[in-house]
Amino acid sequence: MKTKNLLLMVGLGLLFSCQDMKKNDDPKVLEQLIISYFDGVKDKDLDKMNSVTTEDFVLFENGSVWNNDSLYNFLNQLPPYVATFSFNNIHVNIGSEYGNINYFNHMDMVLNDTIEDNYDWIESASFKKVEGEWKMNFLHSTVRQ
Repeated sequence: MKTKNLLLMVGLGLLFSCQDMKKNDDPKVLEQLIISYFDGVKDKDLDKMNSVTTEDFVLFENGSVWNNDSLYNFLNQLPPYVATFSFNNIHVNIGSEYGNINYFNHMDMVLNDTIEDNYDWIESASFKKVEGEWKMNFLHSTVRQ
C-alpha cells in the first residue's frame, strides 16, 4: 500500500510540475509586431507605433537614438510619401516572457508622387511581455551594404 501511495504522489507531483512549465508563444506573434510597427511608420500613426511598443521603447538608427515621438516628428517633416516595407531572412527566438528577432528590411518609397527611392536595412529587435501582451522594447537598424 505504501508503494502505491508513493507512486501516486510521485505521479501527481510530476503532473503538477508539468503544468507550471510555460509554453513558448508562436514566433509569428513577434513578426506581426514588426509589421504592425512599420505600418505605423508608413501611415505616420503614432498611436499604432505606441500600441506595439513599451513605454521605454528605444530605436538605434545609424548612430542616433530615437523614441516613437522623435521618429514621428521626423516623419512629419518629410514631404508626402508612400512607403512599402517588406521583410525577409527573418530569425525569431521566443521564450515565455522575452523574445528577439533579426531580419532584413526593404522599403520602396515615392516622395511627392514623383521621386522613387528604396532603402535596405539590417535590423534586430527585442520584445517582452507587458501585462501578458508582447511589446517591442528595442529596435536596432543599420543600413545594409
